[in-house]
Amino acid sequence: MKKNTLIFTIAISFILAACSTNRITTQASAKKPQNIIVLIGDGMGLTQVSTTYYYKEGESNFSRFKHIGLHQNQPTSHKVTDSASGATAFSAGVKTYNGAIGVDQDTVSVPTILEMLAAKGLSTGLVATSSIVHATPASFYAHTASRGSYEEIARQLVYAPVQFFAGGGTKFFANRSDKLNYIDSLAQQGFQVDTTKLATKSMDVNKKYAYLLAPDGMPKMQEGRGDFLPNATQMALDHLSQDEDGFFLMVEGSQIDWGGHANDADYVIQETLDFDKTLGLVLDFAAKDKNTLVIVTADHETGGLSLSASTVFGQGDYSKITPSFSTGNHSATLIPVFAYGPGAEYFMGIYQNNEIFDKMVQAAKLSNKR
Repeated sequence: MKKNTLIFTIAISFILAACSTNRITTQASAKKPQNIIVLIGDGMGLTQVSTTYYYKEGESNFSRFKHIGLHQNQPTSHKVTDSASGATAFSAGVKTYNGAIGVDQDTVSVPTILEMLAAKGLSTGLVATSSIVHATPASFYAHTASRGSYEEIARQLVYAPVQFFAGGGTKFFANRSDKLNYIDSLAQQGFQVDTTKLATKSMDVNKKYAYLLAPDGMPKMQEGRGDFLPNATQMALDHLSQDEDGFFLMVEGSQIDWGGHANDADYVIQETLDFDKTLGLVLDFAAKDKNTLVIVTADHETGGLSLSASTVFGQGDYSKITPSFSTGNHSATLIPVFAYGPGAEYFMGIYQNNEIFDKMVQAAKLSNKR
């Protein structure tokens, strides 16, 4: 019996040692993603995510994630964040005041993850259903004290290290108060500019592409926007993935937020389903590529949306769901973070919104020196 016990003990020791060595090796050689894709559902809290489980035909693409966390998003100026402060926390890693675009609370410009990766030779892209100069996309390439400085933000985009962008916003480039035409400037900076439609032609890796397809924000899904978001995202993937050095892409489902402000449940649901469809094709790309980190989150929740059992004649009807809102503004709830691919494990747990930047820097093995 003693001999058998000794053999068993030795065997267990070897197994534990092997497991320990494997853990150390795995941690030491954690794979660096070549590409990073950030999808932001503006105004999308957990309840908005839940609509994809009740109003979609087929399974929600959110079910494909195994690494999930939560972020808390209070800015320096208020209890509840706006999109500018929230997106700047993601893009630049700083807590700042509401309205800030790529600047800290003292209005000092802070390098963004897009700019840092571009400096390392990666291609970059932006897609949004708002104007491309709206708070969330702007926070990745611009630096202004106020999110309302749309014309200045448009000017900065012309010279930003961005190879592909698609969204609305022509009036901030062409019908400006200073009478300048920055659509012409985009062309002078090497962009192939289209203000009418998403081109389906093959794209040259050595060229830049700009799609400005509405005066301001894009139409709602309810107004027939169709597959702009998934199609523009696919075009961005097709173009940027030609770069052997890798790429960074930010995709925003901007109007989930707008539906929340309007307390329009169908608006929210249709925009969230559009976002889910776009998420599906991004995850398909990442699954095939095996070298892409996908991060999905929101800057904040909008509307205080609830999916409640219906009430009929004063009684709860648990066979039906009634979406309802508690506010026309943003709420302070914790926001889910979903991650997939190399580095996804960094995004588990509960943390501050600006730590998402730190986790991207860690996954990409960048120096975080300011």
